[in-house]
Amino acid sequence: MQKLIECVPNFSEGRRISVINKIADSARKVKGVRVLDVEWDKSHNRSLMTLVGEPGKVARAVFEAIKTATNLIDMTKHKGEHPRIGATDVVPFIPVSGVTMKECVLLSNGLAKRVSKELKIPVYMYEASAKKKSRQNLADVRKGEYEGLKEEMGTNPERKPDYGPSKMHPTAGAMVIGARKYLIAYNVNLDTKNIRIAKNIATKIRERGGGLPKVKALGFNVQGFAQISMNLVDFEITNFDEAYRAIEKEAKKYKVNIKSSEIYGMIPLEALVRQIRTTFKAVDFDADRVLEKRIYE
Repeated sequence: MQKLIECVPNFSEGRRISVINKIADSARKVKGVRVLDVEWDKSHNRSLMTLVGEPGKVARAVFEAIKTATNLIDMTKHKGEHPRIGATDVVPFIPVSGVTMKECVLLSNGLAKRVSKELKIPVYMYEASAKKKSRQNLADVRKGEYEGLKEEMGTNPERKPDYGPSKMHPTAGAMVIGARKYLIAYNVNLDTKNIRIAKNIATKIRERGGGLPKVKALGFNVQGFAQISMNLVDFEITNFDEAYRAIEKEAKKYKVNIKSSEIYGMIPLEALVRQIRTTFKAVDFDADRVLEKRIYE
């Protein structure tokens, strides 16, 4: 079985398309790595790309992308809706086939060492790669965001990075690297400009608020409308259709409707299969019933 991993690096740039393209192009230069998708959002001022390939090659491609982002993004001037601490904000490795989570953890540490040594960027490890239990959750690592972390890093021992200097890179800030399972980034847009409603619903549905398990959610102002932006960290426990229904139920309490929803980045086929089983109660449906999967496997 071929060893394959996915990597979905997130960058703090969603407005300058030329910069986004240069970052993606630098990753494409590594042979054997496919850049499957590049997406960006102006309101969040954030972009991501999805890379797939053999572990070592993907790590090299991601490093090239990080190096380019470091040269082109200045965090001292960055403004956007989405939480962030660095030019390259977060880099997760995800096992796809023939690779274990442990191998992805080792790969993430290797990349972190290289980034901290060659680019002088402080790096925090998260999820399966976390050195401390308090750093497993990305939101905890990014607490205070770029501005808050910049003040605390050199004075608060709890904010000392896992690799690299205990001070922000002058323009690139800091970075989070780790290994995790598949994640679905899912946004639901409401037909209201009242951001407080989105924030209230996000608080209600997220796991930390006693809501849906394995769901992280925040309320934002995106292009003048209220948005609930979510990370579904385990779609086998809570999938995007279940999150949609929960938001729809809460929105009705405010006499608000869902305007639209969007999947940010790519998702595994099994998430769509699970959605058919849960939403349409097609209990015996599985991926082998998808025509294209059978044709191309």
